[in-house]
Amino acid sequence: MDKLKRVLSGRDAEEPSGLAEVIDATSLGWGTRVKGFIACFAIGCLCSLLGTCLLWVPKKGLILFAVFYTLGNIASIGSTLFLMGPMQQLKRMFEPTRLIATIVMLLCLILTLCAAFWWGKGLALLFCILQFFALAWYSISFIPFARDAVKKCVSVCLS
Repeated sequence: MDKLKRVLSGRDAEEPSGLAEVIDATSLGWGTRVKGFIACFAIGCLCSLLGTCLLWVPKKGLILFAVFYTLGNIASIGSTLFLMGPMQQLKRMFEPTRLIATIVMLLCLILTLCAAFWWGKGLALLFCILQFFALAWYSISFIPFARDAVKKCVSVCLS
């Protein structure tokens, strides 16, 4: 019966290879993907919110904010892995149209953590702000013509 399904769906009539069987066995259904996306995105939002609350803790508050805010953003970006799959997400992240946005976003994530742990509180806050704008620019790169609209809006506001 499986052979008939493969032939009718346009797949080769030969037995699937071991790799194809592993991929089919480990791929998630759509419902599971959506649940994973929601869970990971909620964890990311919770970490970012917790980081914001920890901002007012004396002494280590800014460091905790930077770490939790960054972890929240990483979890939120990671949530899209459930929807597209890891390889498709990586391919789309490094397409020529969003390559610079991806590099700047990843660099800001790394620099925020480095500043929080080793370089100082002021730099950590600066990199958190840059991280916000880099992540926003990266996110709108997935919406057709959104970056052009933002550029035009900013140029109108500044002139």
